[in-house]
Amino acid sequence: MHGLLRRLFAPRWQHPDPEVRRQALQRLDPQHNEQRQALQSLAQDSDSHIQLAALLALDDCAGLVKAYPQHLQENAWFNAVCQRVSGREGHTDLQQRQTLIEQIDEPRALSAVALQGDNLSLRMSALDKLTDDNDLIHQACHNGVAAVRHQAAERIEDEEGLKRLLKEARRDRQVVRLARDRLNRLRSDAQWQEAEEQQREKLLNQLEQHARAPWEPLYGGRLRHLHRQWDQLTQPASVEQDQRFHHALLNGRKTLHDHETQEQARQQSAEQRDEAENTREQLLEGIEETLDGLRHASAITAQDIDSLRAQRQLLGQRWQTLSDMHPPSDTLRQRHARAIQHYDQCLETWQRWSATSPAIEIALGNGDHSDLATLVAQCQWPESFSSPSLLSRAQAALSAENAAPAQPTTEDTATVETHAAELDTFEQLLERGAFKSASRLHQRLKPNIEALESIAAQPLKVRLKHLAARLAELRDWRGFVAGPKREQLCASIEALASDLHMDEAALDRHHRQLVKEWKSLGDAAANREQSARFRTASDSIHERLAPWRDQLSEERAANLKARETLCDQLESLLEQPAEDADPDILRQIRDKARHQWRHYSPIPREGSEALGRRFGVIRHRLQTLIDQRAETIASQKLALISQVVALRSDDSQPLAQRIHLTKQLQHQWRALGRAPKGEEQALWKNFRHECDQLFAQRDAHKNEQAARQQKQLDDMQTLIDQMESWQPINVSEAASLDNFLKQASQLEPLPHNRRSEGMQRRMSGIVRARRERLNRLAIADTVQQWHAIMPLVNAHLASDEHYLGEAIADDVDAQTILSAALPAEFIAAHHARNEQRLSVKAPLSDAELSKIADSLARLRVHLSMLALGSVRQSDEPLRLAIQVERLNEGFNQERSRDQNVTDILAALLALGPMPAALWAAEVEEFDNLLSRLARVPLP
Repeated sequence: MHGLLRRLFAPRWQHPDPEVRRQALQRLDPQHNEQRQALQSLAQDSDSHIQLAALLALDDCAGLVKAYPQHLQENAWFNAVCQRVSGREGHTDLQQRQTLIEQIDEPRALSAVALQGDNLSLRMSALDKLTDDNDLIHQACHNGVAAVRHQAAERIEDEEGLKRLLKEARRDRQVVRLARDRLNRLRSDAQWQEAEEQQREKLLNQLEQHARAPWEPLYGGRLRHLHRQWDQLTQPASVEQDQRFHHALLNGRKTLHDHETQEQARQQSAEQRDEAENTREQLLEGIEETLDGLRHASAITAQDIDSLRAQRQLLGQRWQTLSDMHPPSDTLRQRHARAIQHYDQCLETWQRWSATSPAIEIALGNGDHSDLATLVAQCQWPESFSSPSLLSRAQAALSAENAAPAQPTTEDTATVETHAAELDTFEQLLERGAFKSASRLHQRLKPNIEALESIAAQPLKVRLKHLAARLAELRDWRGFVAGPKREQLCASIEALASDLHMDEAALDRHHRQLVKEWKSLGDAAANREQSARFRTASDSIHERLAPWRDQLSEERAANLKARETLCDQLESLLEQPAEDADPDILRQIRDKARHQWRHYSPIPREGSEALGRRFGVIRHRLQTLIDQRAETIASQKLALISQVVALRSDDSQPLAQRIHLTKQLQHQWRALGRAPKGEEQALWKNFRHECDQLFAQRDAHKNEQAARQQKQLDDMQTLIDQMESWQPINVSEAASLDNFLKQASQLEPLPHNRRSEGMQRRMSGIVRARRERLNRLAIADTVQQWHAIMPLVNAHLASDEHYLGEAIADDVDAQTILSAALPAEFIAAHHARNEQRLSVKAPLSDAELSKIADSLARLRVHLSMLALGSVRQSDEPLRLAIQVERLNEGFNQERSRDQNVTDILAALLALGPMPAALWAAEVEEFDNLLSRLARVPLP
C-alpha cells in the first residue's frame, strides 16, 4: 500500500516507466534548482537515452565524456559527444573542451572532433591523440583546415600510408607534395640501405675470400683497406654479418701472424745457421791445427794419435749435431772432407807403423839391414808427417850403411831457407798461443838447427834460442794460470758430484763442460793428486748418470726410428707427386719435416751420418719439386701478365668489361700461389704495374665523366639562375618559360647527388612560382577583357529588363556596342544570352527566378573559391555541389584558374534574362571578387 502511494504521489521523473521519465525530463528546466537536481539524478539513470537527454539538458559536457566509454556503440551518444566537444552545440568553454579531449580515447570521436572542431588548437589536440594511419590519412585528405591537414600528413611515415595519401589527397597540393617528397625520401633511403647492404655483403665476401687466400706482399695492406671500408659503412650490420666479419678478420690476422712467425723463425734459423757455421769453422780450425802440428812435430807418439782420435770424435759428434740442425756450406763440407781424409791417412799410417814397429825394433837391434829396409818400405810413412824416433833411427842406420865415407861438407842454402821458414811457422804458433804445436815443432827443429855448422846457420840458432825462451815463458805462464784453474775445476766437479737435486741433463752438461776445460789445460801444472780428485768425482757422476744415459739411449733409438719413418713418408710422397701440387703446401711440408727432424733428436752416432745424408737427399728432391711447381706458377703468372697487357691495349671491348676481366685475373693470381722467391716480387711488380695502368684508364674515364657531369650541373645552375632572375610581366611571355623548360630537359638527366636534388627542387619551386604568376597575369587579362565588354553586359541587362517589363525581345548587337571585336571566349555566351531571352516567357515564374538566382549564386561561390580560396558558411552546400560537378566533369583533368575564371565570366554573360534587382544584389560582390583576382603580385 505504501509503495502504491509512493508511486502515485512521486514525481513523474521518478516513474518506473522509462517513457514516462523521458516525457517528464523534457519539461524539466535546469535553471530551477530543484529541477536541476532532478536532471542530475536522471543523469545517472539506467536508461541510456534518458541519461543522454539529462546530460544534454544540463549541458554537462564533462559528464557526457565521462559516461561515453559505456555507450561507444550508440550513435546518439557519439553525435552528442562530437557536437558538444567540437563546440557546435552547448556552451562549454574552449579550455574545458581541450581538457576533455585528453580524456577521450576512442579514435572515431577524436577524428570527428578534428574534422568539426570550432578552434584550431582543439582540432590539433584531437589530432595529436590519433595514432592510426587510416585516421591520419582521412584527416590529411578531408579536413577543412589546412594546418590540420598538413600536421596529419607530416605524421604519416609508412610507405603504404604515403602511397594512399598521394592517391587520395587531391584537395591540398602541399599535402600531395609533402607525401611525394617523403615517399621519394623513403624510397631513396631504402635504395641507400639496399646499396649499403650490398656493399657490406660485397665487403664480407671479399674479406672472407681474402682471409682464405695465402699470404702475398700486399696481404696486410689489402686487409687494412677492407677493414677501413667496413668501418666507413654507416648502416649497422646484423649479428650474423658481424660474426662473419670478425671471423674473417681473425683468419686474416692469423695469416699475417703466421707469416710474421715464419719470418721470425727464418731469422732465428739464419742466426742459428750462422752460429753453427762459426762453430764448424772453429772445430775445423782445431783439427787442422792438430794435423798441421803432427806434420811439424819432431816425432809422433801414441799420445799424439790418441789426442787426434779424441779430437776427431768430438768433431764428428758436434758436426753431426750441427748438420741435423742446419746443413753446412759447400766450402766447409769440402774442408771437412779434406780434414777427415788427412785424419784417415794419418790413422792408417799409424796403424801400419804399430804393426811393423816391433819387427823394426828387432831388426835394428840385430843389425839386419835387409829386413830393416823391407820393414821401413812396408810402413809407407808419408814424407809430410814427422817420423817416430824408432823409424828415424832405422832410416839413419840404413842411410849410414849406404852412405859414402863422410867428408866435410857445407850446408846447402836450400836447407837453411827451409829451416828459416819453419822458424817463421814456429813464431806464428807462439803468437797464436798454440803451445802443443809450438812445442812439437821446437823439439823437431832444435837438433836439426844445432847440427848445422855453417856461418849462414848462426842467425837461425840465435833466433831459435830467442823463440825457445818465448816458449819457456809461455809454458811458465800456462802453468801459472793452470794451477789455480785445476784447483777450481776440482772443487767445481766435487760440488757437482755432491749436488743430488740437479737434473740429469743439466748435470751431464755441466760435467762435460768441466771435463772439456780440464782437457784443454793439457799437461800444464798437472799433478797426480788433483788428477785423482778430478777422476774420482767424474767417475761418481758417471755412475749416477748411468740410468739416465740408458734412458737417453732408448730415446735416441726411438728418435732414430721416427727419423727413418719420416724419411720413408717423404720418399713415398716424392715418388708420386701430384701434378698440381701447391708449392706453398710443399713448403709447409718441407718446413714441418725439418721441424720434426730437429724434434727427433738426439739419435745414436751409428748410422747418423748415413741417415743425415738420406734426409739431405730427400730435402734436395723436395726442394727441386717445389722449384719446379714454382716455375710452373711463374709461367702461368707470366701468361696472366700478358693477358692484362692485351686487355690494356684492347679498345674494342668496353672499359668496364676490361676492368671486370682484370679483377678476375687478379683473383686467379691470388689463387695460383707463389712463384720462386726471387721472381715473385718482380712478377707481382710487373703485374701490378699493368693493372694500375688499366685502372688509371678507368680513373681517367671517371674523371672525364665527373668533369662532364660537373659542367652539366654548372649549366643547369646557370639556367636556374636565369629563370630565377626572370619575372614575366605579360601573359604572352609563357613561351619564355617553355623555352627554359626545353633547355632544362636537354640537360637532363642530372647525376644523382645532393646538389642535383637541391637544384631540381629549386627549379620546381621557380617553375611553380612562374606558372602561378603567368596564371595570375592571364586572369588579370581575362578580368580586363571583362571590363572591356561591360557595355555589352549592360546592354544585355537593359534588353532583359525591357523584355521582362514589356515582353518585347530585342537582340543585342556586339559590334554596334563595342568599339573592338568581342573576344572569342565570349562570342558563344553572347549568342546564348540572346537566344535565352527569346526562349522564356515574360514575366518570369518563381521557379525560373529561383533557377536564375541559384545559377548566379553558384557562379559567385565558384568565383569566390577561386579568388579567396574559401566561402561563407551559408555557401558551403553550393561549394560542395560545385566540387562534385568538377569531379564529374573530369576526375583526372585539372583546369587552370584563368580557364575557370573565363568559364565563369562566359557563363555569367550567358545567364539571362536577368532581373535588375537580382543583378544589383550580386554585382558588387562580383566586382570585388574580380578586383581581387585582377591583382598581380609585384615581381
